[in-house]
Amino acid sequence: MADWTWVAYTALEVLIAVACCFGNGLVVCAVCVGIRDSLREPTFCFLVSLAVADFLVGVAAVPLAVLLDGWVRLTPDLCLMLSCVVLVLTQASVLSLLAIAVDRYLRLHTPLRYKALATQRRTWLGVSVCWILSCILGFTPLLGWNNQSSPANASSAAFISPPCTFLSVISLPFMVYFNFLGCVMAPLLVMTLLYIRIFWSLHGRLKDSSSPQAQASLLKEKKLAYSLALVLILFTVGWIPLHLMNCLLLIVGPQAVTRGSVYTGILLSHANSAVNPVLYAYRIPKIRQAYGQIWRRFFVRLNDHYEQRAVWWSITGNETLSQRCANPGGGTTPQQSTTRSL
Repeated sequence: MADWTWVAYTALEVLIAVACCFGNGLVVCAVCVGIRDSLREPTFCFLVSLAVADFLVGVAAVPLAVLLDGWVRLTPDLCLMLSCVVLVLTQASVLSLLAIAVDRYLRLHTPLRYKALATQRRTWLGVSVCWILSCILGFTPLLGWNNQSSPANASSAAFISPPCTFLSVISLPFMVYFNFLGCVMAPLLVMTLLYIRIFWSLHGRLKDSSSPQAQASLLKEKKLAYSLALVLILFTVGWIPLHLMNCLLLIVGPQAVTRGSVYTGILLSHANSAVNPVLYAYRIPKIRQAYGQIWRRFFVRLNDHYEQRAVWWSITGNETLSQRCANPGGGTTPQQSTTRSL
């Protein structure tokens, strides 16, 4: 593969990492600061969890993807642990999306019991469970299902540390059978069924409803459900190609997928984390309004800072000018010369 391909891949990864950190950091600020009492709503709590996972993709997953491409020599155990971090973040995104779908389903089908069920304490407990499960599922290769489990590999690794790559330590059967089919496809199938049930129910209720107020509430619920379903669709589009490449690598062999195709799949999966904040701004009015508030505050403070600097420069400039006018020759005043002579 040509060097320019790797350079282009690395440059795009850097741009995606910056976009992930900036955009998802803005989402967290918008929900936690800009939207009043938003953290009491379970949907926004799980959106924060998803945004944190996407933020960590920019902070950790993208740099590790570039680093773990054979550019460093690490011990197999350390290489395996760093590779598992990427799996943890992917699983956190999947489980956060699943929690959002379950929350919208409960809100629609148990409206009378919803507030009693979805308390703030239970919501944050659900967020914690998502991340704990993500760590358990993501770090499963550390328990033995990896490419470093044989004694021969372990003894040779004690003397030579080979270049660290993701698939040199993560087993392809694990990626296909456990991670893809069990940890990604199964939750995606559950979420798809939940959203089909949600839209079917909303469609029926809108037909039967005669109250304008009830119809407005249902339309608002439907619009939010469409937005969250679109997040799910983009996640699927971003991650499924890379998993399908793993399936081809397992079934056919290394010749089935080119290096450039793998890079494209990795970029697509990481770009999904950068696109979500734009989607929130476009589809969810509360977050869009919070974005506007944050930017207005930022520009107001920036303007105040420059005004204070201008005032300070004007004051110091006037003082310097008055001193020069008082002593145009640049020499010492009579009082200063007397003091020096003394």
